[in-house]
Amino acid sequence: HVQLVESGGGSVQAGGSLRLSCVASGYTRHCMAWFRQAPGKESEAVAALQSYGSASYADSVKGRFTVSLDNAKTTLYLQMDSLKPEDTGTYTCAASGSPCGLEYLLRRQPYSYWGQGTQVTVS
Repeated sequence: HVQLVESGGGSVQAGGSLRLSCVASGYTRHCMAWFRQAPGKESEAVAALQSYGSASYADSVKGRFTVSLDNAKTTLYLQMDSLKPEDTGTYTCAASGSPCGLEYLLRRQPYSYWGQGTQVTVS
């Protein structure tokens, strides 16, 4: 049974930081990502990484967000610094069931498993 459980969301003032966590269980992780859905907008990938390789970031978060995976490859993190009001949204963890190329990391296509999401509000 595949399960992704996010935590760490909340409310923060602009310029502040939050750290999101996603605990993954039940399968072999290959690629994992954080998607964000802002109010009234489509979901978009903001950060993703290959468990065995590189990370990729949306232009809007480069230099501010850092995605990482713990050594056991069971928990995905998203460190969010210098938060802006436009970072507000529901952040959802996603994972692929097979290896994915770097060029696919920020697309929806590789990801078969999704968490429930955690809300981030920046004011």
